[in-house]
Amino acid sequence: MNKNMELHDLAVIGAGPAGMMAAITATSNGLNTILIERNSSPGKKLLLTGNGRCNLTNTASLKEFIEKFGRRGSFLRTAFSKFSNKDLMEFFESRGLEFKIEEGGRVFPVTDDSKSVLKILETSMKKLGVKTVYNTRLTQIQNIEKKNIFIIKLDYNTVIKAKKVILATGGASYSDTGSSGDGLRIAEGSQHGVTPLNPGIVPLKTKESWVKSLQGIRLDEVKITIKHPKMVLEGDSLLFTHFGVSGPLILDNSSKIVPLLEEGSVDMILDLKPSSTTEELQEMMVGAFESHGKVDLKNYMKLLVTNRMIPIILRLTDVDGKKKMNQVSKKERNSIINLIKSFPITITGHLPLDKAIVTCGGISRNYINPNTMESKVVSGLYFAGEIIQGCAPSGGYNLQQAFSTGHLAGLLSKLD
Repeated sequence: MNKNMELHDLAVIGAGPAGMMAAITATSNGLNTILIERNSSPGKKLLLTGNGRCNLTNTASLKEFIEKFGRRGSFLRTAFSKFSNKDLMEFFESRGLEFKIEEGGRVFPVTDDSKSVLKILETSMKKLGVKTVYNTRLTQIQNIEKKNIFIIKLDYNTVIKAKKVILATGGASYSDTGSSGDGLRIAEGSQHGVTPLNPGIVPLKTKESWVKSLQGIRLDEVKITIKHPKMVLEGDSLLFTHFGVSGPLILDNSSKIVPLLEEGSVDMILDLKPSSTTEELQEMMVGAFESHGKVDLKNYMKLLVTNRMIPIILRLTDVDGKKKMNQVSKKERNSIINLIKSFPITITGHLPLDKAIVTCGGISRNYINPNTMESKVVSGLYFAGEIIQGCAPSGGYNLQQAFSTGHLAGLLSKLD
């Protein structure tokens, strides 16, 4: 067996944003740190974030950050306080990277290139002397309590010894980037509770086959109401796909919707004209009876909805689009308006976890000390990043969580 006889102060498993920040923080504080990654290079998933532009963080307040992570978001209070969005931006700005702020407080590098973010992390690790091992997969972690040593077993009979370990192996989404759940499996084997893994920030599938004809259509003005439980979703745009719906409005709220699918399909009602009331739309169409009397209904409807939705609405209301406006009956007019204001879609599923941007679920927060990220079960074992239960909508919140928990876990040197 090929054994690495050197005893490291810290071994970090996983070279994503959480793992890299943990290694940088710990090494900055004098620890002999080794970073282990199953891919041939670090930050593979980081390069994909923000469509390759890297939505690094958000300008939101601490309170807003906590709220974005749901009912138990306060678990992250210490992590966000110790290493805030401002701290993260300062970390990169002090190393030469400038930022710009876009809609919703999203923070991007001015380069619009995630490679510029990764380069700084790699350069920082190299300058500090972080040791790295690539192309090797974690198979087992053995804790020898009497000696305060962890035996880390990797592929190819490689063994690494360390006094402390940080698991930052990610969740189970985008498995081709290395996030295949290895860390979750090993943590579960050491008596850590793992909450169900659900996809977060994931497109949804619909029952209606006609969505295929709307593929690529983006609705920038739309409000969604979910019947049971009552939920109203408003914000960014909705995008139709060949299998269902996506876009920021769907992705940002998918973590609320996916659990509802366990009890069956979810009924959504789209308001395609939320800025106009039913009465206002009725007045418009009544006025068009005189002002646009000789215009075909299907042509007039271009003033109300996007072109490719017109055939769907006419088919669902069973109204002839070739009718002149002065031939449209009150009943037909009301049917069209009611459908525009209450357009039903049935959500039947979602893309698999492997296609989700983040994993909701992971190591239960009940097993982690929120002030240190250390395990409550195994002394000297820490967690950072997406491996930890909980996720937020898109907007830079999840990446900030990775960097913040990585930093907090990397501060373990100050606890000794």
